[in-house]
Amino acid sequence: MSATDPRRVLVLNGPNLGRLGSREPDVYGSVSYAGLVERCTALGVELGLAVEVRETNDEGEMIRWLHEAADGRLPVILNPGAFTHYSYGMRDAAAQRTAPLIEVHISNPHARESFRHTSVVGAVASGTIAGFGPDSYLLALRALAEAPHRDGERPGPPAED
Repeated sequence: MSATDPRRVLVLNGPNLGRLGSREPDVYGSVSYAGLVERCTALGVELGLAVEVRETNDEGEMIRWLHEAADGRLPVILNPGAFTHYSYGMRDAAAQRTAPLIEVHISNPHARESFRHTSVVGAVASGTIAGFGPDSYLLALRALAEAPHRDGERPGPPAED
């Protein structure tokens, strides 16, 4: 990819995120899913990133998308939704990453019900951004654009302790 070609980034969303705008607006805000997609793609253009936003309620489909990202060395912004707390299959797929993976959440899971306090994905992500509403995604896009690996040198999975 040349310096003028945008770098492809997948923004992957788990269960119920397609219902943004109507789903618990007191928790998730009033921005619709279409509005979120528009914000992400517009900022991507500004940052030189080709942003592709996807949403699924299907765990298997999410795992396939994470495999696609690993095989293509694509950076990922991942809002696993409810999969965050229990999907070890998704966690294992995320662990195979070959480029940065940023976990995002619209709300702050630690300020909510106790079952939301644990993320099985967090330990294999490059980082986590949570609690800034839809701006969590925009902060993650900026982090990807400004990271030292932006010129195509992408780190592999984190080292095991």
